[in-house]
Amino acid sequence: MKLKIAFSAPKPPRSGTVAVGVTSGGKLSPSAARLDESAGGALGRAVKQSRFKGGKGQILEVLAPAGVPVGRILLVGLGKPGELSDSDLEGLGGALIARLARSGERALAIMVDPIAGFAQDPAARAARYAMGALLRSYRFDKYRTKEKQEDKPSLESLSVMVAEPAAAKRAFAVLEKVAEGVFLTRDLVSEPANVIYPQSLAAEARKLEKLGVSVQVLGEAQMRRLGMGALLGVGQGSARESQFLAMRWKGAAAKKGRGPVAFVGKGVTFDTGGISIKPAANMEDMKWDMGGAGVVIGLMRALAGRKAKVDAVGVCGLVENMPSATAQRPGDIVTSMSGQTIEVINTDAEGRLVLADALCYAQEKFKPRAIVDLATLTGAIIVSLGTEYAGLFSTDDAMADQLIAAGRAVGEGVWRMPLAKAGEPYDKAINSDVADMKNVGNRAAGAVTAAQFLRRFVKDGTPWTHLDIAGVTWATKDRATVPKGGTGFGVRLLDRWVADNHER
Repeated sequence: MKLKIAFSAPKPPRSGTVAVGVTSGGKLSPSAARLDESAGGALGRAVKQSRFKGGKGQILEVLAPAGVPVGRILLVGLGKPGELSDSDLEGLGGALIARLARSGERALAIMVDPIAGFAQDPAARAARYAMGALLRSYRFDKYRTKEKQEDKPSLESLSVMVAEPAAAKRAFAVLEKVAEGVFLTRDLVSEPANVIYPQSLAAEARKLEKLGVSVQVLGEAQMRRLGMGALLGVGQGSARESQFLAMRWKGAAAKKGRGPVAFVGKGVTFDTGGISIKPAANMEDMKWDMGGAGVVIGLMRALAGRKAKVDAVGVCGLVENMPSATAQRPGDIVTSMSGQTIEVINTDAEGRLVLADALCYAQEKFKPRAIVDLATLTGAIIVSLGTEYAGLFSTDDAMADQLIAAGRAVGEGVWRMPLAKAGEPYDKAINSDVADMKNVGNRAAGAVTAAQFLRRFVKDGTPWTHLDIAGVTWATKDRATVPKGGTGFGVRLLDRWVADNHER
């Protein structure tokens, strides 16, 4: 059930729950002050008798005060207004939804007041509250058939009350389209591997054609003619045929000598590790090893949905990595689309093989002005950064800075990692004695050597960034705007990067 969100002019709520702001020091907002007056000072007394001081993110619940027709009032700490970012405001919206989701309450109203010191005007704040609430309301529950009623969300509607509801609605309309892209990615990474596999994932991408995205899907015969031996080697052990997906959104007229922005995603729909098989424990998580492709598909939906003024392409290699009599073996040598040969030391280092041919195709076919690839590539990045940041590796300082800023703006953090030039130690770690390179280095700096491998498939002079999203694609606990499960991390980050740097 999707949360119903509406914007309206301020008016005294007659039922449900109402949320009002309180700034640092326990200063009530105008709406909170009016409610306090109606309640005979109950809100002020509640603040004085609690540890609630209006700090950012604090919430104090006051049940059914006399003189007020609503069931409860939530006092929301805004902290110092000048310090609240868009991401903070979304977090507050998400926190309110999380608090009421299973409370039995069906309706929530958020009162947004003009308050001096905010960087955002009230309409913009209203839209951000709604965006956070929408993101936090997501559930992947299609396979639950016996869920108890008390475990199901009760909250059905959110009304955001602001002096300029039309302006808030316009601002939210753009954000909502981005949220739809996030939800698509969350859905795709949450589906089990018997539902999402190369052909069915390509079919999901084809649905974007109704939004104006052109979609092309190549089968194995076509990939073989293109020389995609690296990608095909990964999928040769599976009974399911590998696929190659290319999407394009032309929201801006192409200029001579200026290609599109390209996004490349790893789409391993299930990763057993192949002959270098993974341990059984937690292998079920490998249904989301197609997270990079999921982000690219969700991003293309977001860009098309909001009619972004950009020429963008999304390219994904879709494979299933299975052990069988036909599976790739350690020691095999494959020839990539670029012509470079690869000694496969470990069949569980398969994502980089898929990306090698996808990167080559993106450059040969589209001549992009910049490339970002995304992959749940290494466990090593989780050792380095945990689940708080994605690893960023880039050949272009300006591009890296732009992506870091975009991530900070939307609350999707990326941390820049080292990347060596050809012939330097990190790069030399993947040299092979029998081929142009091997697909793994030694145990040291595994995320870095994986990025070094990918760099060998990027042409000199092409701005390129690799995002290792292994630690941020799946959440094991709830966060402000991200419920437990598939996160959709990367859709908002890249949409913001496009909006800030590539739209015209």
